[in-house]
Amino acid sequence: MGPEIATNYQPAAHYDHVHSAWRLIMGEEFHYGFFAVPETPLELATAALTDQMLVRAGIRAGDRVLDVGCGTGRQACDLAASLGATVLGITTSAGGVAAARALASGLGLDGARFEQRDGTDNGLPVGAFDVAWVLESSHLMRDRRALLSECARVLAPGGRLVLCDIVRRRDIPFPEVRARRADFATLRAAFGDAHMEPLEGYSSTVEELGMTVTDSSDISVPTLPTFGAWRVNVALHRGALQDLLGHQGVDDFVSATHILEAFWQDETLGYGILAATKVS
Repeated sequence: MGPEIATNYQPAAHYDHVHSAWRLIMGEEFHYGFFAVPETPLELATAALTDQMLVRAGIRAGDRVLDVGCGTGRQACDLAASLGATVLGITTSAGGVAAARALASGLGLDGARFEQRDGTDNGLPVGAFDVAWVLESSHLMRDRRALLSECARVLAPGGRLVLCDIVRRRDIPFPEVRARRADFATLRAAFGDAHMEPLEGYSSTVEELGMTVTDSSDISVPTLPTFGAWRVNVALHRGALQDLLGHQGVDDFVSATHILEAFWQDETLGYGILAATKVS
């Protein structure tokens, strides 16, 4: 999305650092919301985005689901509890795995397991899953093809991939990148080393990997109110957030939401959802 940063950046370390703070800002589901109207409560909007994924995933009882970048483990636990799926959630974050395991244990769930693995090289058996679920984690994985290739590899024939994430809607000329380097630095400080690709890029890569795209939708408009909802929660929990992130960390987060909001509005960035089926 912007200039390269130091090669020693570790996404898992960033995630571990912000995990507790993001629970206060974003709620139990660490992702954007799908707002029917801007006034929709954030909790309902994030659940609605998960529902958009569910409609496309077609998960049935007994399905084996791989949740790549499982966050807090909330979606994996819900899939196991409400749909009867067997879910393995993976993340590079040790803190994320610990939180997800604690959640599953507290709910008494045997159908949701969590392991520390890399989504671009997961080490799991070929054809071991019926669904690959990638909810808002791909933008932190620089080797996007490796991620999608691994998803395709571990799916059984007829298996489904469903993915949603921030996407790039236009190319950003280098002079603009240079002029906005302070904005990009703020985004990195708040959200990590994100790298956005066009939704069409995901689709073409998936097709090159032998999968059939069944849906590719731009949902930028209904996700836009997410930033205002996050700012409301920052205001509600500012004291606790400053203890967790420091004053500068909180200020960076709020500034980053304004920057992203502007990118949404000028159609530089947005949000997309993709579904595909493995042919053989």
